[in-house]
Amino acid sequence: MTLLPDLSELAARARADLRMGLPVAISFAGQAALVAAAETLDDTRLSALRALGPVMLAITPRRADTLKARAYSDHVARVRVPGDAGVEWIHNVADPAGDLAMPMKGPLTTERGGDEGIARAGVMLAKAAHLLPAAVLVAVDDAGAVAAENRLTWLSLDKLDDLVPTGPLDEVVAARVPLAVSEAGRVHVFRPRDGGEEHYAVEIGKPERSKPVLARLHSACFTGDLMGSLKCDCGPQLRAALAAMGEAGAGVLLYLNQEGRGIGLANKMRAYSLQDQGFDTVEANHRLGFEDDERDFRIGSQILSALGFSSVRLMTNNPAKVAMMQANGIEVVERVPLKAGHSTHNAAYLATKAKKSGHLL
Repeated sequence: MTLLPDLSELAARARADLRMGLPVAISFAGQAALVAAAETLDDTRLSALRALGPVMLAITPRRADTLKARAYSDHVARVRVPGDAGVEWIHNVADPAGDLAMPMKGPLTTERGGDEGIARAGVMLAKAAHLLPAAVLVAVDDAGAVAAENRLTWLSLDKLDDLVPTGPLDEVVAARVPLAVSEAGRVHVFRPRDGGEEHYAVEIGKPERSKPVLARLHSACFTGDLMGSLKCDCGPQLRAALAAMGEAGAGVLLYLNQEGRGIGLANKMRAYSLQDQGFDTVEANHRLGFEDDERDFRIGSQILSALGFSSVRLMTNNPAKVAMMQANGIEVVERVPLKAGHSTHNAAYLATKAKKSGHLL
């Protein structure tokens, strides 16, 4: 028996540290560095990092492309931080909020060649922490020793995939919840073992496990689901899906905590601000440094399997959800279109989803 945390637990601790502005120590492929999230870094800790050596800023190729900087990689761009640059410079490179007001941020000098593993790890951790995907790094000789001296979290990685929070899910509890669409409602709460956010399954009626269940994978949308935002169609889709299940007498709605297509609410609001500047939803994500869609739909297949379902009639307009279900052992016998919430406020948003993200609207 051991009380020592395993790697997934250390990664969860590291994500929390980055959100608080603490650096973490990372060792990978013979290299070692201290890594801090660009978004939460302050002047005091930047000075402490500089005392250890030259500082580098890791950003995604998407963000580098916006800044007209060469990534020299499909995974990460490593930007040299000038010796006289403070956290304001770092924040301006990482955050596109001021891009139009201050378009000239360079020229930025980026590294070519050499090992990029820890730079990739830093960006991956920042993403997983729902921060801007940018990390500040300083190389050290012995990450373990530096971590021990400064009481920092230390991750010794064999592979970068260990940082991706996709661990097994455990059902914590289930309870009857009468709903407006059906008094026979039941909510299941699933918790990832890797410290990630909980996800929920709303079961309507008593769907037979031996037959394809009417199902919906719905990603959490605070603004649409709760506030009635007109910028998206999420809220109307959520209510339409539940209503359809209530009318059918049975169904399962998976409510996945993957806000903003997996980038978190704060970054989603950043994307909204960029949309107000004239960028569409995909362009806004790219300027922030994210891909079009950062969600992991494998979570949905895990929950369905845990509930005993092997086939679904999937309510979606997104072919990617169908493909992901099929690839992870859940048979999709039918795609059920779900069209709701179209308005003048979200017409451009929906057109972009259809044109750039392949949604069938």
